[in-house]
Amino acid sequence: MLTSKVAKRYAQGLLDFTNESGQTATVFSEMKDVVKLMAESQDLNKFFLTPYIDSKKKVEVAKEIFKSLSVSSQNLITLVIRHGRENQLKNIAQEFINKVEDMSGVQRVTVTTATQLSKENLDQILRSTNLVNPNSNFDLKLNVKPEILGGYILRVGDQQVDASVKSKLNQVKKDFSLN
Repeated sequence: MLTSKVAKRYAQGLLDFTNESGQTATVFSEMKDVVKLMAESQDLNKFFLTPYIDSKKKVEVAKEIFKSLSVSSQNLITLVIRHGRENQLKNIAQEFINKVEDMSGVQRVTVTTATQLSKENLDQILRSTNLVNPNSNFDLKLNVKPEILGGYILRVGDQQVDASVKSKLNQVKKDFSLN
């Protein structure tokens, strides 16, 4: 997923601050909660995206919703809203999580398949490539997308292996159109 420059800058600023203040672990877990809440609540997203609600009201609501978070996390959320960037809150939180995981050496691995895979098949896919370091920690995300027809798409960081039937059929179609 492409992340905006805004999200990267806010996340980097938050990371710098939490590293200096020793709050990285706390804010890391809280940002996971923010991402989860923003992903699950359509009403909250609609509220934050509504342009005719002023920032003071949005800050009040955010303080109530996120009252269990640390002062640092609450201050970030308030700052983001006051600068009119509340539509980027989820992206900022996710980018912060990504930056902390990168510092810890955690690889983000995404496997997309047409159907649900067994553990054995998943392990075989992960062993078949040198993109996944078996000695490191990795965060595995599984996606099921029937439109790829079969095979898999493995994404590790910014590298991708597309072994899907759909891409192979598209390649055959392209080859025929060229000849």
